[in-house]
Amino acid sequence: MTSRTLPEQRASGLPPAAGIPSGPVAGIAAGVLGLGIAELIAALVRGASPLLALGDRVIDLTPRWLKEAAVATFGTADKPILLACVALVTLALLAVAGALAVRRLVLGVATLLVLGAVDIAALLADRAGNGTGGVLALLAGLLIGSLALVHLTREARAAGPTPSPSPTAAGEAVAPTGFDRRRFLVTASAMTAVGAAGGVGARVITSRRLPAPTVAIPATVSPAAPLPEGAALRIDGLTPYLTPVDDFYRIDIALLTPRLDVADYRLKIHGLVDNPVELTYEDLLAMPLYERRVTIACVSNTVGGDLIGNATWTGVRIRDVLKRAGLDPDADAVKSTGADGITIGTPLEALTDGRDSLLAIAQNGEPLTREHGFPVRMVVPGLYGYVSATKWLTELEVTRFDDFRAYWTDRGWSAEGPIKTECRIDIPGEDVMAGERTVAGVAWAQHRGVSKVEVRVDDGPWEPATLATEDSIDTWRQWTYRWDATEGEHRIQARATDRTGTPQTAQEAPPAPDGASGYPTRTVNVG
Repeated sequence: MTSRTLPEQRASGLPPAAGIPSGPVAGIAAGVLGLGIAELIAALVRGASPLLALGDRVIDLTPRWLKEAAVATFGTADKPILLACVALVTLALLAVAGALAVRRLVLGVATLLVLGAVDIAALLADRAGNGTGGVLALLAGLLIGSLALVHLTREARAAGPTPSPSPTAAGEAVAPTGFDRRRFLVTASAMTAVGAAGGVGARVITSRRLPAPTVAIPATVSPAAPLPEGAALRIDGLTPYLTPVDDFYRIDIALLTPRLDVADYRLKIHGLVDNPVELTYEDLLAMPLYERRVTIACVSNTVGGDLIGNATWTGVRIRDVLKRAGLDPDADAVKSTGADGITIGTPLEALTDGRDSLLAIAQNGEPLTREHGFPVRMVVPGLYGYVSATKWLTELEVTRFDDFRAYWTDRGWSAEGPIKTECRIDIPGEDVMAGERTVAGVAWAQHRGVSKVEVRVDDGPWEPATLATEDSIDTWRQWTYRWDATEGEHRIQARATDRTGTPQTAQEAPPAPDGASGYPTRTVNVG
């Protein structure tokens, strides 16, 4: 190999050989290549994604307090941030494997295999049961990654320890020979690019496997009642009465949105029933469909938070489906399962007591989007989502609470999750001008109804707000309050009272284990 003088190295824009972190670069390049190939093969065979499987296990093993902190801090962006963290940690470990390989090849390869074994364990625990294909894909990726690491390590070690540059007869310093950094960097870059392309290809294959839902929703036997006059206020900054689908909150454990084909869809109803039933999507469309406006909320919603939304849902009444199967009188719960592997326990009473609990197939007049549970999800008025709102629904097992542990209850959350009476302040913002100003927000107490909202400023007396017309006891109500704002800093609080006469509690509590509580508070600077 032709040697270069140090001035020539500087002119070429390349660092000296001693400055190249050859081991970490080799580890990252080989690992990205192997993982990218594994992702691509997994997508082709419809197996679980090795990277997403790691993310799923992180979600499953994360302590409750940390999950709540993540949701409170990042909201619905928690999953992309989690995946970014998993990817960064993986890259760091691959760099360690490469650094070890430069010193002793067997240590580097062994480290890579240990990382693969951890991922295989994650794949075998795949909640949706697609781990086998992912394991086979990962084994292929491990083989390719290990061979790539061996190749890059041999190139990086070819020169051995880098000696100090030695002067020539003309007095110029000459870099040591033996390490063709150009070839090493080109090879490592090519491997990284191929691996990245494999990962991108896997996502493209997965996203294009099924087109967006285009099913036609039949006419309902019981459409939603006309929206009462005065139920939907239009005030700048105030949450709209009906939440657009694109703005509807999404909290679930699915790192990759399940993509179910209606042609293959099956809903199993079994357990403590007289006659187990299996329904296709067409069977559900053929049943009487009901349309209802219902507000649903996530238990992770903090006081004054936005993990809540109101929509028009169309679907089959759950009690009609359960009636087909026939219920054992000893049953008191239904364990539902989603295609993402989630299990949720719902009180049987809430599904059969006459409230509008639905197997929803449409939201705001359109088929469910994949992100919000297509083809079928559950909507149960009055219960937090973690005990009622199963998306991508595949199974209903009639059972007893004593006989199972659902996903979230197994992690310390309450078995039953009735929604607490709460409200939120939407406006004003933090800075306003002095004068008459509007304070406004929404209040909810699903399946009990909101009877009043009160506002106080600077710990003064509670004063009544004006409520929008009630739509139903299962939906939130907008409210407004006229405030004579004077200069200075002021603290505004609000509280709601439900139709049982029970006011929103002042006792502050975090979301876990059964929903946050306290008064929403806003500090406003008036100029």
